[in-house]
Amino acid sequence: MTAAGMPKRPDYGIDAPGVLAMFFVVGVLCLVLGPFARPFTIGPVTFEFGHAPQIMGGIFLLEAVLMFVYVKHGKFRHRDRMLAQVSWTGNERVLDIGTGRGLLLIGAAKRLPGGHAVGIDIWSTKDLSGNAIERTRANVEMEGVTGNVELRTEDASRMTFLDASFDVVLSNLCIHNIPGRAGRDRACREIARVLRPGGMAVISDYRLTKKYAVVFAGEGFSVEWRGPFWGDTFPPLKMFVARKPS
Repeated sequence: MTAAGMPKRPDYGIDAPGVLAMFFVVGVLCLVLGPFARPFTIGPVTFEFGHAPQIMGGIFLLEAVLMFVYVKHGKFRHRDRMLAQVSWTGNERVLDIGTGRGLLLIGAAKRLPGGHAVGIDIWSTKDLSGNAIERTRANVEMEGVTGNVELRTEDASRMTFLDASFDVVLSNLCIHNIPGRAGRDRACREIARVLRPGGMAVISDYRLTKKYAVVFAGEGFSVEWRGPFWGDTFPPLKMFVARKPS
């Protein structure tokens, strides 16, 4: 760590740190305490545990390992997969929604020698460890893309950008965190609004993606599906590319 408390190299955090910790702790407890579980009876029914606690413990620990592998390796591959959906000219104006520590944002910025990338977030540490605009700004500086990156604190469901402001919108594991169906639908319509005619959105999430796609289709977008990706994401992520009519 530097004197200012920032890492010396880019740090993209741990996704859903509370969930990862829960999987690990519950898994260990099940394995350690499972052998001591005793049968109990309620009325005429006797409940036998057998090896169920150990099996459940193994499942929880496996999920913890898969999440950790995604955090350390898989999300970088998935970033590249998302960015590969765009035929870059290098002059695009890009918006990354739920930018977190800037993984997608910085990846896009490196492809924009003549363009500009904007990242927005509400900086929730529940969704990403150490999520703070200062840490993202530090990653941007260390990755050498300060000149064409902008960070803002904005709610994706109530964006302040003008209509048709962006050529590309990116979002990974963000929209499901918006409370309520109405809020998530509004965020999708906001993405549609800020995209220019002919622009595209690349949206990735582990759930609710079909509902997002319905909103984009209702706005006249074409939708192309990718995934689910079982090999390097956990939970397995789905992705779609939504294109705005010209």
